[in-house]
Amino acid sequence: MSDDSARRLERAALIEQARLLNVSLGDSEAQRLALLLDELERWSAAYNLSSIHGREAMITHHLLDSLSIHEHLRGARIADVGTGAGFPGLPLAVANPDRQFTLIDSAGKKVRFVAHAARALGLGNVEAVHSRAEDLNPREPFDTVTARALARLPDLLESVRTLSGPGTRVLAMKGRYPSTEIAAVRLPWRVLATRPIEVPGLGEARHLVIVESGSREADRAVS
Repeated sequence: MSDDSARRLERAALIEQARLLNVSLGDSEAQRLALLLDELERWSAAYNLSSIHGREAMITHHLLDSLSIHEHLRGARIADVGTGAGFPGLPLAVANPDRQFTLIDSAGKKVRFVAHAARALGLGNVEAVHSRAEDLNPREPFDTVTARALARLPDLLESVRTLSGPGTRVLAMKGRYPSTEIAAVRLPWRVLATRPIEVPGLGEARHLVIVESGSREADRAVS
């Protein structure tokens, strides 16, 4: 099989697997996601950006795992904290061209890769920011904040406090069901829902915890 044929089959499989996650991809989006993996493979050879190796594993663990939270995004302004090499932010930006994504990480080499990948993929809706989330103070709160396996849920919520306002949704991507972490969530945050996520081909436990920020007035009243 030629390389071109193999790539066409890869894109067709990706489109079908994304459909199982209620994500509609065209061939152009699938090409961009394939290019993202090409760039990640090339940069990882020099900078060790990811512990996931092998094309199939990268598709399941990076692309599909990221896209699995697509239908839970809300609003136009999305922050991805601790984005690492751009996951879940970059795949979500490909699938959501009308939304603006700010991808945040404290590791300079990873932020440089994210900025490079956004240029290579022609993603004008992505901004790469080199910072810790808690050190940022945007003019307006984000509508949704995403984080993949970043920290314990209470610690994560504290770190994104300055990025959030009343109604901000936080999508915390976890492995096994984090019952202890959920029980530790306090006002002004409230857990809206937890969802088991079936990522095609992954074969590992995945859960999404959906948290929403209440008003600061409610926070002061409780304290």
